[in-house]
Amino acid sequence: MTMHSTGGRRKPPTIHDVAREAGVSRGTVSRVLNGGHYVSPAAQEAVNAAIRRTGYVVNRHARSLITGRSDSIGFLLTEPQERFFEDPNFNVLLSGCTQALATHDIPLLLMLAGTRDERRRITRYITAGHVDGVLLVSSHSGDPVAEELRAAGVPLVQCGKPMGLSSKVSYVAADDRDGARDMVRHLLSLGRRRIGMVSGPLDTPGGVDRLAGYKEVLTESGVEIDERLIVSGDYSRASGEAGTERLLAQAPDMDALFVASDLMAQGALAALRRAGRRVPEDVSVGGFDDSSAATEATPALTTIRQPYDRISAEMVRLLLAQIGGEDPAAMILPTELVKRRST
Repeated sequence: MTMHSTGGRRKPPTIHDVAREAGVSRGTVSRVLNGGHYVSPAAQEAVNAAIRRTGYVVNRHARSLITGRSDSIGFLLTEPQERFFEDPNFNVLLSGCTQALATHDIPLLLMLAGTRDERRRITRYITAGHVDGVLLVSSHSGDPVAEELRAAGVPLVQCGKPMGLSSKVSYVAADDRDGARDMVRHLLSLGRRRIGMVSGPLDTPGGVDRLAGYKEVLTESGVEIDERLIVSGDYSRASGEAGTERLLAQAPDMDALFVASDLMAQGALAALRRAGRRVPEDVSVGGFDDSSAATEATPALTTIRQPYDRISAEMVRLLLAQIGGEDPAAMILPTELVKRRST
């Protein structure tokens, strides 16, 4: 590691040290540090090797003054703070996005904005230029954050299809409707006909599309849709438990249950146990997500796997492309039925 001694103190390596070590100009090093444009592969490798040897660390503050960028990304969750700690999906997404950005040496800032005041403060912070772009998680219809950020010119990628936005917003989503269809087909294949559903919030894309998939397969299969077999939850364990209690009261002959998240399904299993219903003998239960809540449930949950690793990676890829000047884009990824003991 190259270090200079000044009065007994060791001075950290500079961009000049990297250039000298790599045998290139200071301008070439600068271009590598700012994205590698107009740099040959050989020169880029020489600079990267010199950075490793010298231990050079980018002065982000100095670079931001020159580039006008913060060199950081925001991970914005517009849900109450307790949901972040309860729902394992958010942590999986946060971890995946952090790892994807780490390969670009870009830090990720977690932002929780579950109330109107919190959303106003966070929006003001973002539009002031403190982050270069935003990964938006769990947006509800009527939530103005996405539209306000887009109108302010902030690069944005949403997890899940946008709802109620008139403008074009980048997003990455699992195929919620097709996943729901797969689950209901599976329950029908077991001979179940009185299939209940605890949907997600109907002001979210996942809530709407999973319910739509459920209804489509029942209709295609000639099974009458009974509204007494449908309730909605908010993706929390408590709402799954309360919703299942309502279903048992409204439709005691229910023989299967599709729950729109694994965490809600844990609550559903608790309600069924309390009512003396055996799973899967009396009621087959299917979830959605394939989160840790599915494998920790008793019995382990049959569920629909969302490809969270790919969702995270694609969200980061689309956001960095947008920051680099590309147009917004969208991607829908396939889901997979995972069979376990609950069916």
